[in-house]
Order: sequence, then structure tokens, then C-alpha cells
Amino acid sequence: MTACACRSSIRAWLPAAAVLLGVACSTMDPAGDLPAVRVNPTAQGAAQLAAAVSQALGGRQVRLADDALTRDSVLLIERQQPRDAAGVPYDSRSTEAPQRFHLVKRGSRCVLVQERTGRRFELTDTTCEVVTRSP
Repeated sequence: MTACACRSSIRAWLPAAAVLLGVACSTMDPAGDLPAVRVNPTAQGAAQLAAAVSQALGGRQVRLADDALTRDSVLLIERQQPRDAAGVPYDSRSTEAPQRFHLVKRGSRCVLVQERTGRRFELTDTTCEVVTRSP
């Protein structure tokens, strides 16, 4: 095949590649995300949620409430303050801002989104439904 024929062949595929690229990028568009809450929570789903938050925080252990993300689509994670034997915090102030996560529904999938980084974690063991807001 000559160089001219290769260029011609590549030019023929460019429009199709542009369309495919556009489709791929649009599936990552957060505009299709709808705020959601967990429904019918299970221990397996709770473990997966905790693992996703832990991974987002660089492997730090997290402790989540049993009802996390069942009433609201936002999850705030604060660093636990070190305490003395009496339970009093060593330092009464924390300068670290809480980490904020959002649960969204995208099609039939439940996805946890870390607000600060935009990282997304699909929660395959979780059932969620879109939050309906009253006007």
C-alpha cells in the first residue's frame, strides 16, 4: 500500500473515530448523574461502600454509619481526632476539611463520586434510587 493510499484510508476513518470519541466522552459526562440514596441496604453493599471510601482516602480505615447514604445523597467524612485515655481530643481543632462524597444514579448503576477529585466508584452491590426533591 502506498503512503497516499494510507492517508486516504485514515481520512476515511476520521469521521467515524470522531463520532466514537464523542460518544465515549459523553458517557463520562456528569450531567447524566442524578442524586441518589441507598435503598434496601445490605451488609455486602455497606462493606463495598466503606471499601470505596477507604480507597478514595488512600487506604485509610473508615467507619460509616449503618444508614450512610440512605436519607441523603451526600456523605461527609471527617478525620477522627486522636484522643487520650479519658476520651478527650489531644487537639481540639482540626484544620483538615471533611471529604465530601455524592451518591449518584447513572442509568441503572449506583456510583459514588469523590467531590474533591471527581473519582468515581461503581457500587455493584448497592441498590439506589433517584432522590426526588419537592419544589
